[in-house]
Amino acid sequence: MMDMSGNWFIEEVSPELSVMLKVRQVYHSGQTDYQKVEILESELFGRSLILDGKTQSTERDEHIYHETLVHPAMFCNPEPKQVFIGGGGEGGTLREVLGHKSVERATMIDLDPEVVALCREHLPNHHKGSFDDPRTNLIYEDARGYLQNTSDHYDVIILDLVDPLEGGTAALLYTQEFYAIAKARLNQGGVLVTQSGPAGLLNYTECFTTIFNTLGTLFSHTTAAQVHIPAFQTLWGFTIASDVPFPETTEDDVNLQIASRLASPLKYYDGLSHRNMLALPKFQREGLESENRINKDSAPVFMA
Repeated sequence: MMDMSGNWFIEEVSPELSVMLKVRQVYHSGQTDYQKVEILESELFGRSLILDGKTQSTERDEHIYHETLVHPAMFCNPEPKQVFIGGGGEGGTLREVLGHKSVERATMIDLDPEVVALCREHLPNHHKGSFDDPRTNLIYEDARGYLQNTSDHYDVIILDLVDPLEGGTAALLYTQEFYAIAKARLNQGGVLVTQSGPAGLLNYTECFTTIFNTLGTLFSHTTAAQVHIPAFQTLWGFTIASDVPFPETTEDDVNLQIASRLASPLKYYDGLSHRNMLALPKFQREGLESENRINKDSAPVFMA
């Protein structure tokens, strides 16, 4: 919500907590066929994408989110060539995927062409030209319908979706039925990773634990990761899933992978960060272990 009289953006973190951000400039504020879109600039976070009142990413810290989402999962596959990206309209996830020398084709499916067009215009430091890379296959469609109807298979599936909000565009992209559709499109040894919502002490049971538990009903191996993203005001969760065991990696192994497999260095993710993001605090571990809800089409779990 924008308070234009004082140039403040007010975001509801939970029904009982909101934060205010001083806005320097508004590049766009409008409604697409699917959602409300705002692109703002602040002194604190730089240019930011807001969808339906929720911050998606900011120039200041988007690298933490995108590097955490992409690289741990990509390194679980020895040579990912075909990669699927669901969502990710800013182009940050696409940028990180294309940083892998092995990638031959990155198929990005986004529902909203207006959001992508606005991000191409106003968020150049997010996508850094990735939309124009010849390896990019950009399609505007519902990710679930696309995966259900395609015959293509992928080494890695990356789900960079908006949060599971009631009535939102991604409400049925976190369910057991959807994950089964996605799993069927993985190559042997394939890996799926999804952003999994807020994981802080106040909100880790909203959807983080449920997403993890739901994926565990379909995949033989799941692992959860979490990082602090300042613009999100809390810890944020990620879940990686596969039917093959995850490789045992040391800090040196991760650093060697980054040096050998990526075209350019990273800003956040390295061997020590990898160890840290997998070292979950006790409340998260206990929450993941005790969670018994399964997110289904008939009874999806929504963020507050």
